[in-house]
Amino acid sequence: MSESHESERRTDGLDVAALQRRLAAFAAARDWQQYHTPKNLAAALSVEASELVEIFQWLTPEQSVRVMEDEGKAARVEDEVADVLAYLLQFCEVLGVDALAALSAKIDRNEVRFPVNGAR
Repeated sequence: MSESHESERRTDGLDVAALQRRLAAFAAARDWQQYHTPKNLAAALSVEASELVEIFQWLTPEQSVRVMEDEGKAARVEDEVADVLAYLLQFCEVLGVDALAALSAKIDRNEVRFPVNGAR
């Protein structure tokens, strides 16, 4: 199975709400909800984003484009992406933010703010 088909298979049937429920159940089973305040989740999100940046810190632009060709680096990138997304989804859950609606609204604002003919 090709890598792209494998990726499609792993995400088939998943959605943001289902992932948020799974994360919440994971935290509840460990009694971690008490630590999942907006402040703590924002800090954790920042730390995980920094760990993603760290992978690319000393790479040239050309090396950064090819990072997923290295199996070890690719695994680290995927782990850090997962950590960033997990904390972002938990943050949104705690504050009642619909992440997809917020992203869609931001794209709408950016399309007005940065028209195509003014971007070049």
